[in-house]
Amino acid sequence: MVMVETRPMAPDVREFLDKYDFSACLACGACSGGCPVTGTPGMEAWDIRKVMRMLSLGLADEVAESDFPWLCTGCGRCAYACPMNIDIPAVMAHMKSLRPRAQVPGTLHQGMQNNVDTGNNLAIEKDDYLEGMAELGAELAEECPGFYVPVDKEGAKTLFFPNSKEVYGDFEDQFWWWKVFYAAHEDWTVPSEGWEAVDWALFTGNYEANRFLAKRKIDYMQRIGIERMIMPDCGGGSYGCRKGMETCVLEDPNNAVGFIYLYDYLIEIIREGRIKLDKAVNAGKRFTWHDSCKHGRELERHFGKGFYEEPRWIIGQCADDFVDMTPSRGLNYCCGAGGGMWPLPFDDQSAHHGRRKFEQIKRTGADVVVVGCSNCRDQIMKRLPKYYTDYKYEVKYIWQLVAETLVLEPWGAAMVHRAEEEAATQWKRFRVDLSATEY
Repeated sequence: MVMVETRPMAPDVREFLDKYDFSACLACGACSGGCPVTGTPGMEAWDIRKVMRMLSLGLADEVAESDFPWLCTGCGRCAYACPMNIDIPAVMAHMKSLRPRAQVPGTLHQGMQNNVDTGNNLAIEKDDYLEGMAELGAELAEECPGFYVPVDKEGAKTLFFPNSKEVYGDFEDQFWWWKVFYAAHEDWTVPSEGWEAVDWALFTGNYEANRFLAKRKIDYMQRIGIERMIMPDCGGGSYGCRKGMETCVLEDPNNAVGFIYLYDYLIEIIREGRIKLDKAVNAGKRFTWHDSCKHGRELERHFGKGFYEEPRWIIGQCADDFVDMTPSRGLNYCCGAGGGMWPLPFDDQSAHHGRRKFEQIKRTGADVVVVGCSNCRDQIMKRLPKYYTDYKYEVKYIWQLVAETLVLEPWGAAMVHRAEEEAATQWKRFRVDLSATEY
């Protein structure tokens, strides 16, 4: 047996870890029992209890140099189970921050840097982005007369941030939110620059970039005079934005801006009668709900409010046959995509993380898994079925379910005419040529 001796740590690492009372750790293993990484192929000798003991003995370099922090999904099941309430996900995020940026696995750092430098993870050019918004808006207008994507609309009530993967490739996935806004007669807008919804700074442990991305959103809202933003759908994106905004407000209370989570927004427009839903379109299908870790446990623990009942109520307005996963809500299993695991080059490990999620889905007998996070959706829809093949299901965003259940009522002729004039003026201002599209 090799005896491990306590080692000195870099002063800045020690200063950070001193915020957490490691002496309170009981070494009980509750964290390991709830952690998706436990038992991961290639990491059999590791678990979060061991990592916490390593850190208490000064072995921060060994932890930071390992894959363990990157395999951590930040799901928060460890802290949720911890009897001493140690914020283990925050510790793991800091371990990521200690990795030299050139050694961050996969594309996370480059995507984050793209966002800082260009306004989105994929470095999509502004002209390409605007042309895409114009062309896709014109396409949807064939079904929803008068629709267009408002850009930089001063004084708009609601700000929406697109996800670059949809702007780049999954184009029509944007239609779901757009149909909801159209049906609700929402006064909304998207930014022309700095429009990325996803915050990979959270996933790479880059505190300064996390603050920068949040401040950019705050500055835009205040400059354009927008009442509120819809927090990005991505669990990490919304949680990262909230954490960054919290930092900005602590620095200066004048940085406070209005925001609403997507669940509260959907409930608002349903209860106010701004949209109509027809459950009959979903007859014959059973639905279940996946509780996103960041929208549930982590929001609840850090900000006092997680979203558990709200999505279930929304689904209840769209369908009659609903069954919960077991366990659910704060005890729900991670899908395996969090913490940047979806884009990271750890497919096998991520799929192993999600094995319990697949079994949960299978036990419900559901035809459709409804989700509120883009990473959860991609993991459950694209990665898990490659590894677990004995049960088939569909995956839908909760706003997609609402959009597909909508009773779409076309706008009146006067409203359509006014919107078409607004669109023409806007695209002329941005020098977007609409001659190739029909509006």
